[in-house]
Amino acid sequence: MKLWGGRFSKETDELVEEFHSSITFDKRLYKEDIEGSIAHGTMLVATGIISQEEGEAIVRGLKELLVEIEARTVKFTPGAEDIHMNIETLLTEKIGEPGKKLHTGRSRNDQVATDLKLFAKNEGQEILNLLKGLLDTIITISSGNLDTVMPGYTHLQKAQPITFAHHMMAYFEMFKRDYGRIEDALKRADTSPLGSGALAGTTFPLDREMTKSLLGFKYVSLNSLDGVSDRDYVIEMESACAIIMVHLSRICEEVILWSSDEFQFATLDDAYSTGSSIMPQKKNPDVAELVRGKSGRVFGHLMATLTMLKGLPLAYNKDMQEDKEGFFDTIDTIKKSLLTMTPMLLTMKVNKEVMEKGAAGGFTNATDVADYLAKKGIPFREAHHITGELVAKCLMEKRTLESLSLEEFKEYSTVFDNDIYEAIALLTCVNERKSIGGPAKEQVEKHIAISKKWLLTL
Repeated sequence: MKLWGGRFSKETDELVEEFHSSITFDKRLYKEDIEGSIAHGTMLVATGIISQEEGEAIVRGLKELLVEIEARTVKFTPGAEDIHMNIETLLTEKIGEPGKKLHTGRSRNDQVATDLKLFAKNEGQEILNLLKGLLDTIITISSGNLDTVMPGYTHLQKAQPITFAHHMMAYFEMFKRDYGRIEDALKRADTSPLGSGALAGTTFPLDREMTKSLLGFKYVSLNSLDGVSDRDYVIEMESACAIIMVHLSRICEEVILWSSDEFQFATLDDAYSTGSSIMPQKKNPDVAELVRGKSGRVFGHLMATLTMLKGLPLAYNKDMQEDKEGFFDTIDTIKKSLLTMTPMLLTMKVNKEVMEKGAAGGFTNATDVADYLAKKGIPFREAHHITGELVAKCLMEKRTLESLSLEEFKEYSTVFDNDIYEAIALLTCVNERKSIGGPAKEQVEKHIAISKKWLLTL
């Protein structure tokens, strides 16, 4: 018999029951549901709504159920619909009449909202820990590549020389912002909806402050309608996770390029690569490709949640059962991606000589020629034009700027002198860019030092 079946005169259609049931996926909330039920039962005793003996039986039974579920000796049934009613049914079977009193002053609406918020808080903290591990790894890689010169790109065309440390620290900033977004989302998830009832609270003298504290929430929701219908924290978490996947996908794209035969900037460890069933020479960056591909499913879950919520009137609607599967998959995808990406990057070999050779080609020091002329008093637009003519000459003759003789330089401007060669040396091009945030070694070292200090505050 359904726990809500008193109003009904016939059984639910078998197909409807299967369609309606969520136990196949929301069973993973068993810990949060038991935790919330223990807090609620403890509060019912403290407020005199149920007896001490009944409360003790409830708490004892719930703790026993937790052990049994984790030992996989419990079988959930679709007929009980969801994890909440499954646990209540199992509890009542275990302890009898007191089990039927657990739901006093509570609805599945505030129960599921509480469970999902507890889940979001727990998983959000795990994501923060994984992000911290990735940030630590980026610091390690950057610290070891302060002098590794590489070409910087715009439009995927060689632009100006930078260092690999400078390049990787750009990703540090991305993932640092991601860390802050998850933190912010968790702040707004830190409000207990328990006690909101179905939508209008309850006539029982609940102590919501007590359950808030027992469950580790900072605040109590101040509107019962919002308490049961709020899924902003799901949207925020999915949004923050989607942005993390954007950043993971971007660095994966670069790793894929770097490890190609055309670039050869990096070599992936065998443990994070795969081969081909037909081509024995292949070493494929499948991990990076898979993370790049998984970004789409996370984006899709965010859009699905936004679409599901956009037309819902207050308060709870069955549509909101659709908040969980996508949210669960988003969390799982992010965690697996971060867990795999961090060691893949840490074990990646950086081919420093190839990177430097790449920076030496493609006229990445052309801007420095123009800057040299501008510092000699030539208007920058004129300096830009002169440098363009020099590049055209080198392209025609298949030469580099540094291979030009001083006499050849002077054919284009008399202000050129022997110091031009030092001015356009790769390390000079990098280390003279000393403005805050620039690729100069001293600036990257400062960036790393500031970042290390920030990591210590986490």
